[in-house]
Amino acid sequence: MLVPTIRKEIAFLINDVARLLKTYADQSARRYGATRAHWAVLSRLNRSEGLKQSELAELLDLQPISLTRLLDRLAENGLIERRPDPSDRRVNRLYLTPAARPLLDELTALGEELMSQVLEGLDDESVTKLLGDLGVMRENLRGAIGRGTPQIPSHEPQLQARKVAT
Repeated sequence: MLVPTIRKEIAFLINDVARLLKTYADQSARRYGATRAHWAVLSRLNRSEGLKQSELAELLDLQPISLTRLLDRLAENGLIERRPDPSDRRVNRLYLTPAARPLLDELTALGEELMSQVLEGLDDESVTKLLGDLGVMRENLRGAIGRGTPQIPSHEPQLQARKVAT
């Protein structure tokens, strides 16, 4: 069994890798006048055109108001369009426009280049194992979230709000 310190280091390292990958993706996307957030929206819509805005917000873990601003910018630039939902007039569905395809092709190639740099030094077998292991971790977290907030054992210290004397 792994020592608790190693388990904690894994959590810190995953967080660091995610943060650095976001920073690197943002820097790289600027070549095309885009941000990582624009890239994420376009990529998700490429996978699943016709999503509702609320569905896309959930997939991207964004607040609806933040996503609305992103979508407004992408629509103003002619990259996405909102179409009325045929069964619910209160809802719009999101679609890529033909103008988005060349940019998406460039961003897809950029993503391949970026991940080649990130995974440099890892062989195909290691990458495949890593992908599977991260998938297991994601499902473990989804299950834990689905069960609700864990209770803190009474013997563990808890952070408490402290009153500051004025």
